[in-house]
Amino acid sequence: MTIHVLPLAITMMAGPQIISAIIFVTAERPIRLSLAFLAGVLAATVAGVVITRGIAELLGSAISMGDSQHKGAAGRTIELVLVALLLLLALKNYRGRATAEPPRWLTTLLTATPLRALATGLLVILAMPSDIIVLLTVGVDLKRSNAGLVGAAPFVAATLLIAALPLLAYLAFRRRAEHAMPKVRDWLDSHSWLVNVIACLVFVVLILS
Repeated sequence: MTIHVLPLAITMMAGPQIISAIIFVTAERPIRLSLAFLAGVLAATVAGVVITRGIAELLGSAISMGDSQHKGAAGRTIELVLVALLLLLALKNYRGRATAEPPRWLTTLLTATPLRALATGLLVILAMPSDIIVLLTVGVDLKRSNAGLVGAAPFVAATLLIAALPLLAYLAFRRRAEHAMPKVRDWLDSHSWLVNVIACLVFVVLILS
């Protein structure tokens, strides 16, 4: 892959995604719930890459998307559309910052079951507009580089690692993590709009670079 893997993976997990991971480590069964959540994130990310790589393959067979050194007209057009969508999403989050509230479903995760945690991991990847845009970019990049699905392994691994950071922090610093994680969760809840805006802008820079 020619795109910057780590920033792209950070963008994947910014917003409700990482907040969900933090909530699970503050629940009654943190390890069990977190592992189920990570399984959902992994499955959704892999499925997303497979689907978007297939979409890029279909588009590439009909129109020129360029290669890893030279972007075709269609590939460049797709990138510009993605940039426009991201800027609109960032603007929407900024304009709604005064009344921004975390999604209601986040408040129910403290009492979630492992099955619910698994479903949450799937949905925070496959149902979030920003993550869909990231996955489309990955699929287009794989096609342009003539890379197979294995080429997305660093991206998938980085996304899973970032999703696992709250659990790893909990396991490494259990007492301190139990004290700090609720504060981090509350801050992210009240500043979710800022996290989303930053994630969108970082992704715009990655696309245009």
